[in-house]
Amino acid sequence: MSRAGVWLKVLGTGILVSVGGPALVQYIRPSDEELVKRYNPDLQKRSVEQGERRAQEFDEYVHKLKEWSKSDKSIWFAAQEQQEMKRAEMEAQRARAKDEVRVQREEMRKEMLGEK
Repeated sequence: MSRAGVWLKVLGTGILVSVGGPALVQYIRPSDEELVKRYNPDLQKRSVEQGERRAQEFDEYVHKLKEWSKSDKSIWFAAQEQQEMKRAEMEAQRARAKDEVRVQREEMRKEMLGEK
């Protein structure tokens, strides 16, 4: 066999594998609707109920990623900073709630002592 024949076979095999493989996978892969039909009824119901919420959460996450990518820092550092800010905000909110409870208790104590 000549060199050209061997190269044609190699080229043909490469094309067959690189085009035929993904085409075969695409052909045998079920669509999303077919997968949902295979769910049991409880999973179908839960999937329908939670679908909108999950789509919204995904959109929010993508929006956050876009914001983080606008920063000159790495996405991971920007995400970490935002988490730290949220944590600090939650701690401040807890501290305010504790202060409010303390003030209410003091007022209640004063009222009780004033009444006696």
